[in-house]
Amino acid sequence: MIEPLLLTTTRVSTFDNNRPLTAASGFFFERDGRLFLVTSRHVVIDKPSKHFPNRIEIELHTDAENLTRSVVLSILLYRDGKSVWHQGSDVAGEIDVAVIELERSAMPTSVAIQCFTTAHLQRSLQEVEVGSSLLVVGFPLGFHDTLHHLPVVRQAVIASSFGLRFQGHGYFLTDARTHRGTSGAPVVMRSATEDGQLPWKLLGVHSAGMDMGSRDLRLDESLGLNCAWYADILLTLTAADAHIEGLEQVSADDGPTGASIPEGNV
Repeated sequence: MIEPLLLTTTRVSTFDNNRPLTAASGFFFERDGRLFLVTSRHVVIDKPSKHFPNRIEIELHTDAENLTRSVVLSILLYRDGKSVWHQGSDVAGEIDVAVIELERSAMPTSVAIQCFTTAHLQRSLQEVEVGSSLLVVGFPLGFHDTLHHLPVVRQAVIASSFGLRFQGHGYFLTDARTHRGTSGAPVVMRSATEDGQLPWKLLGVHSAGMDMGSRDLRLDESLGLNCAWYADILLTLTAADAHIEGLEQVSADDGPTGASIPEGNV
């Protein structure tokens, strides 16, 4: 049987009309009967790199017994000139997480996905230690099982104090080998108490690599560190009253959610 964790994540492709732009990762989040796609905000818009897609595509499995069967769902990013995604900010600036509500009526009735919920968010910071083992589920450089349309998993560890905003920003650091295309991937830890169908804790949303601008490119290797935005921002972005007009921001609630976007590509 396929592990349910692999069905939480989907490949995200961005387009300018029919012109392909970039590839990234995303995952499903369900709350109060509503279904959301979560990815990095810079996947749907990134002014520094002049990345302005107007639609995305995601792959959906249509047969839980035969994973070779799938369909592609096209999602417009703007409706009546306004963006359809929810994004957030706090006193430090923008948060690199975007949430798009999916219309269940537009999805096949036989869709086979697994969803994180609010129950998968980590409630106690004391239970997560620096050095804890994590998994990052995504599509590095677009690489995946092309026959079964499944992501791959990279191992990671927590590289900064979990619960603290690293350098004042709303993310923690992971030590993992990641690549372009992993942006928007869920960062998860095996649950010590949950024994249900999806026994994982959703800790963060992978964003981009962290490096030092002063690094000697000839003498010094890359740090191999990455930014993962705290997943509790999803409580704000999926709230019933989180209605976004254009590119207005939702203010983040109290918690470790955060601020300015690190440099990085999709």
